Amino acid sequence: MPEQLVFAMEVFLNGLMAGVLYALVALGFVLIYKASGIFNFAQGVMALFAAMTLVGIQNGQIPFAPLINATLGTNAHFFGWNLPSAISLPLTVGVMILLAWAVQRFVFRHLVGQEPIILFMATIGLAYFLEGVADLMWGSEIKKLDFCLTAETCLPQGINLAIDEATYNWFGYGFFIDNLDITAAIVAVLLVGALVAFSQYTKHGRAMRAVADDHQAALSVGISLDFIWVLVWSVAGFVALVAGIMWGAKSGVQFSLSLIALKALPVLMLGGFTSIPGAIVGGLIIGVGEKLFEFAIGPMVGGATENWFAYVLALLFLVFRPQGLFGEKIIERV
Repeated sequence: MPEQLVFAMEVFLNGLMAGVLYALVALGFVLIYKASGIFNFAQGVMALFAAMTLVGIQNGQIPFAPLINATLGTNAHFFGWNLPSAISLPLTVGVMILLAWAVQRFVFRHLVGQEPIILFMATIGLAYFLEGVADLMWGSEIKKLDFCLTAETCLPQGINLAIDEATYNWFGYGFFIDNLDITAAIVAVLLVGALVAFSQYTKHGRAMRAVADDHQAALSVGISLDFIWVLVWSVAGFVALVAGIMWGAKSGVQFSLSLIALKALPVLMLGGFTSIPGAIVGGLIIGVGEKLFEFAIGPMVGGATENWFAYVLALLFLVFRPQGLFGEKIIERV
């Protein structure tokens, strides 16, 4: 088999793995947009906030320690314990649910009926607010995320030796596939399956779909919009937590983590803003496309094509198919 083809196969597989991580972030956008019509620019910051909260709880860090110490003249930063992930994870989920309630109660409840651009600007403000709160709560230094539900079930790191050995036997060249990326792919598949089952077969899931279709009709049959929107933001917060864990374990929990939302935008434009499967497919297309484009075309144009390929592809979709591959076509009657 030609050497370049073998290299391209490795790039393709790594692109699939990267696409899954992009899709995890895009899922949060889709959930909120489907149920409320709000494009949540703060989804990336929610992933950052969730990951920082998880690490802070695990390490026994005192929230707002710098502010407390400056006010009271103390010098306390840690409670003195380290909690296992099996305990810190549900505590972090509780924090994200509380955040969802606060966002709905103090922000979007007062913006019902406003123009979409006002709601969008509110999410931009929310993003910067959450980023500032995360900095005050947990500090701005880079944090290492070690996630282990038990001593034997930690997030794996490093090259997958089985794939490396198998591909070396087949092609004479071992593929470098990260164990963490494989785990992220499995988690994404399970998460999407759970979300689809929840929306199709549970009472609250069907209520979410009803709200997404028509707010007024949902109100008329007794569905509480406030409850559904808190539920949606909570689920989106959980998805952000999963994305934050995967990205944080891969590159460390740092403030640049919030920028992953920008890479999720082309994913949404390709897959459609209202489709959960579209988020997955769009993420895979972006992940594979940018890796293969960099591999094939990058050397001819000086490299760094991964920085802009996704946005150029999204621009083409906006011109020729603005609703995306799986999005609903918007028909306006005049």
